[in-house]
Amino acid sequence: MKAIQIASQAAALAGLTIALVLTGWAQSTPSNTPPPGMPTARPASGTTPAEGGIPAAQIHPEKVIEPGSQKVSVKPGSIDDVDAVGNRDIGGRGWRNFYSTDTEIKMGRMYAAQIEKSTRFITDPVVTEYVNRIGQNIVKNSDCKVPFTIKVIDSDEINAFALPGGFFFINSGLLLNTGEEAELAGVMAHEIAHVCAHHAVREMTRLNYTQLGAAPLVMIGLPGLAVFGGVEIAMPEAFTHLSRDFEAQADYLGVQYMYRAGYDPQALITFFEKIRALEKRKPGAVAKVFADHPQTPERIFRSQEEIARILPARDQYMVTTSEFDDVKARLARIENKRRLTDNRNVNKPSLRKAGSGSSDSPNPGSDDGKPTLHRRDGQN
Repeated sequence: MKAIQIASQAAALAGLTIALVLTGWAQSTPSNTPPPGMPTARPASGTTPAEGGIPAAQIHPEKVIEPGSQKVSVKPGSIDDVDAVGNRDIGGRGWRNFYSTDTEIKMGRMYAAQIEKSTRFITDPVVTEYVNRIGQNIVKNSDCKVPFTIKVIDSDEINAFALPGGFFFINSGLLLNTGEEAELAGVMAHEIAHVCAHHAVREMTRLNYTQLGAAPLVMIGLPGLAVFGGVEIAMPEAFTHLSRDFEAQADYLGVQYMYRAGYDPQALITFFEKIRALEKRKPGAVAKVFADHPQTPERIFRSQEEIARILPARDQYMVTTSEFDDVKARLARIENKRRLTDNRNVNKPSLRKAGSGSSDSPNPGSDDGKPTLHRRDGQN
């Protein structure tokens, strides 16, 4: 019932969002040259598929790829130029993206507020400060132009999700399933890349193009349902179901961002391979959003190829820290305590003291919360 109410609110806001978009479009038409009519679809930059099918047997996710081992020259300022990170406008406003940055922030803030109203969060300051610091370091070494708000959801499910405008949520279950800090940084870099490249609103723009003939200027995908911490939240389907091209581009950019932040870029590949194996062993442990976009052999190959070809060689990389181990252990204790509390409160009989609250109690008014002691018969 709550999901239905939220859905209706989201649908009502759709008209407001469209008005904002159209107003911004009328006042400042993007300079990108839009084609007359519906655009011809083509892969996003950084997502050119590997030539031909790559047999899984030929892909080795554990293989250590040395950055710069097959270095090639890249176009300065392009999506392939790691030195240009922070000065690139990837997926910015144009005929592939109707939405202004202000509109993205407004939409993201609205849906973030819905998540925060109905989701339980980890509030331990040591855990939240650490996760925020890792994420903000990635943001600083990315192409994003918006500030980020990062929060940890109290959920065993392996998931992380970034809304347009920089509202980032990561589940405690994901952190507990990472083996080193570089893996955590890699997942966060992948999600941050979705925001930097405006993937959600670009997907919404694409969906609008497909509807121009039947229902012009109607926002598509409202409402869909996403699950956060076991609670269904209504939001555009484009926020939770991105194309394979956009997922591949997030891999591509995420590798660059974590590299720029000092981490071993191989960790992103190994973690996604790890959760793919976990989903096979324990179906349902990984959020459907993650499970819907597995690390296919092509994606693994592309990331390994990127590491070898466009990342300059370095003498050393950050893999993990003792602080990561300490925070992970602290979070595990918090989660264990929460499970014990939940187990005591669910499906347990309600106990009360005999005679308490009864008018025929032999000692009315004497119940002070302490146990009542009686001498056994036959004892002096």
